Amino acid sequence: MPDEYRKVAERLFPLCGFSQGQGPSLQAAADFAEALGIGAEYKRLLGLNKNDEGKPVFLEHFQNNLDLLIQKTWVEKADESRKEKLQDEVPGFMAVIEQGNFQQALEEFGAILEELAWLFFGAQSTKDDFTEYTFRIDAQMGLFWWYGGRLASLKDLGAQDGEVLRAILFIGICYLTNF
Repeated sequence: MPDEYRKVAERLFPLCGFSQGQGPSLQAAADFAEALGIGAEYKRLLGLNKNDEGKPVFLEHFQNNLDLLIQKTWVEKADESRKEKLQDEVPGFMAVIEQGNFQQALEEFGAILEELAWLFFGAQSTKDDFTEYTFRIDAQMGLFWWYGGRLASLKDLGAQDGEVLRAILFIGICYLTNF
């Protein structure tokens, strides 16, 4: 990982894991979004309340863009069923977000990102050097896939802080909406 991203990344996902009360913060999430180049849009999204008209519109844009990414990705004929299965998972994921269960949404989003990585990069996405590979393509894209690979570590955080989990989830949603 390039040095300019290391500090902000380690504040969001500490290398030693999460200890009681030492999880990521809203500021760490905002700084990470800045590093990804989505800071302004991310701050706008986080500022929307559940009842704001803009939030459902933004989530609809996310879902539409995710569907397009899945549909337009060229894969071998043998992987067509993976595309279809992934598309079938998106509505359920969106429902979990709407319910406000951000712990479950993060878990599902991590699985969606794994499948999306497979559709984009094939078997390379399962190799140990996948993140390094994506950093060589583009540093911000590499940082995004690094983020996706770290979402599973949040299960240790539990539902301690729903606002922080929401903020971390919205990093990925915002990035893919603008992908």
